[in-house]
Amino acid sequence: MKKLILVMSLIFVTSIGVFAQASQSTDSIIFAKTMHDYGTIDQGADGSCEFVFTNKGKQPLLLTNVSASCGCTVPEWPREPIAAGKTGVIKVKYDTNRVGAFNKSITVSSNAVNSSIVLYIKGTINAKQ
Repeated sequence: MKKLILVMSLIFVTSIGVFAQASQSTDSIIFAKTMHDYGTIDQGADGSCEFVFTNKGKQPLLLTNVSASCGCTVPEWPREPIAAGKTGVIKVKYDTNRVGAFNKSITVSSNAVNSSIVLYIKGTINAKQ
């Protein structure tokens, strides 16, 4: 009897985990990449990059906030809802007048199941000669 209860409990817990994974994969925001590596660039170079995402949900996706870890990184994102199955772009501009290595984060908040995602940028900026 104890073994039966144990087996039934394990099946129940496993089915909850499988359902949670299926739900997240179908009602979520999916990014093509979550890290952009500028590599080594020169001071004053173009510090722009883009993060492309897809609405994998059945409802319109609304980005409620996109915030950078510091003022040297400026994100730009779509304010209108992204229809189910459609893609959008978050543009990020880093101030390349700051010399040295950098590693910054951009937090994306939305109405998706995975409502908070962190994107990263990194690189090294060489001083002008």
